[in-house]
Amino acid sequence: MNLPNSLTILRIFFVPLLVAVLVQENVGFHLGGVAVTNEWLALIIFLSAAATDLLDGYLARRWRQVTTIGTLLDPIADKLLVSAALIALVQVRLLPGWMAILVVGREFAVSGLRSIAAAEGYTIKASDLGKTKMVSQVAAISCLLLSLRHPEFHLAGMILMWGVIFFAILSAVSYFRKFWHKVGEHVKKRRRRELLMLERRRNRALRQRSGTRGSSRAGGLGEATIWKPPEVN
Repeated sequence: MNLPNSLTILRIFFVPLLVAVLVQENVGFHLGGVAVTNEWLALIIFLSAAATDLLDGYLARRWRQVTTIGTLLDPIADKLLVSAALIALVQVRLLPGWMAILVVGREFAVSGLRSIAAAEGYTIKASDLGKTKMVSQVAAISCLLLSLRHPEFHLAGMILMWGVIFFAILSAVSYFRKFWHKVGEHVKKRRRRELLMLERRRNRALRQRSGTRGSSRAGGLGEATIWKPPEVN
């Protein structure tokens, strides 16, 4: 377990903590005489988790510690964090439910495509559109978290959420195109090879059956030609 993968797992552990802080109204503490209320605490947790997303990828590339489990686990951790934050924002009535459903559904669809691609031996990497969507998600969720007690941030958060919807749909189309270009063609070729091998096996089995029947018939005719009836005295 290297440091980048440890940071990815740490981001997953941030998820229940973020939800707990968001759904509780009277969570907070005093730090140096300054009251840290639940919206600021939720923002600190969310930004810390988002920072681990940037840090683990940077360290994995710099230290050449890119692993298969890290490649598959990193997007899952991102989706868990964003999905939990959006659902919690719907719970506290700061975000329309349909927006959260659209973004979360997109995340599940892309995760499914990546899983199928991984099973076929391909890795679909994050596109620039996906990274832009992630940045816009962090900005939108941060504004909506602050609007929990500071309503002036709500309008900016909703404008940013419309940007999230736009980039989510656009990046989903990009992932589907990559999937059909790489995996779809590979699956079609593999299916053609399987059908061709099946047809060859059938033809081979038919030839073997025909050869067996021909041998048995030839044997029967040979016996008939050499057999002679007994002589009658």
